[in-house]
Amino acid sequence: MAAENPTYIFWNDELTRWEDATVHVTSIAWSALGAVFEGIRGYWNEEQERLHVFRLTEHLDRLQSSTRLVRLPLGYSTPELSDIVVRLLKENECREDTYIFPLVYGADAEDKRFDPSALSSALLIRTKPMASHLNTDFQQHARVSTWTRISDTVMPPRIKNISNYRNGQLATHEVRQDGYDVAFMLNPHGKVSEAPGACIAHVAKGKLITPDVTSGILESITRDAVITLVREELGMEVIERPVDRTELYLADEVFTCGTAAEITPVVSVDKYPVGSGEIGATTGRLMSLLEDILRGRNEKYAEWNTSVDMAMTTA
Repeated sequence: MAAENPTYIFWNDELTRWEDATVHVTSIAWSALGAVFEGIRGYWNEEQERLHVFRLTEHLDRLQSSTRLVRLPLGYSTPELSDIVVRLLKENECREDTYIFPLVYGADAEDKRFDPSALSSALLIRTKPMASHLNTDFQQHARVSTWTRISDTVMPPRIKNISNYRNGQLATHEVRQDGYDVAFMLNPHGKVSEAPGACIAHVAKGKLITPDVTSGILESITRDAVITLVREELGMEVIERPVDRTELYLADEVFTCGTAAEITPVVSVDKYPVGSGEIGATTGRLMSLLEDILRGRNEKYAEWNTSVDMAMTTA
């Protein structure tokens, strides 16, 4: 069984033991307001004794874009961050499916939060176990929330700003209190946007349809991978456009996708059964394809993974 906490996190420019990574309680209020992060996953392959980190460079490039948009300076290049992540995984002996969480937050934010020229930042990176649910019976029932998705003129959703996630949290609380698993959110134009922390896609008449990047969605790295797989491996047409909520009621299949969601089948929306009410054939094929890639079993997409050798050495 994995330890409750990792041995190390990366903080203050060095690997720091978990119990030593502390700050004063008065510093927490404003530090997360403009904080940005990434959610990254590594998938364990026992036979290879390797942890395959999915699209690490793309995630770290997006972190760079996020820091730029919130005006937080980040004193590391993407290759430097990648090296830090690999080192941290090795030091923490991550020999299981693992979640990697880099966070860039405001240092001394309380006194400097209104002066962009004075902003300084701190970086932490932590790891924790996170098992995959791909190719299991895991499925969800969705409800369209009454909360509206934030927009580019309010709080730009194309970056992973901690503050943005309050919007999805409100929607999630609402639908779970009503007995549903996941919220679907509409944008200010009444079109389908995304689920909290995941993009939405549906299959209709042999095509995959998903809201475009101007519909108030995060520019998802997993979504990009799914689109590629649908086109190249399944030979299906992919359409990115505004989507009406009632299209989901009549869809053959619906699923969400994202780092945490992976590919999650949605079998009902607002109590309308999706298709047969079971996991659809296209969704099932995508889950199998993606899992083989994530675990380093598909050489065609090997470049999507950063593979970390965890082979045990003997004296």
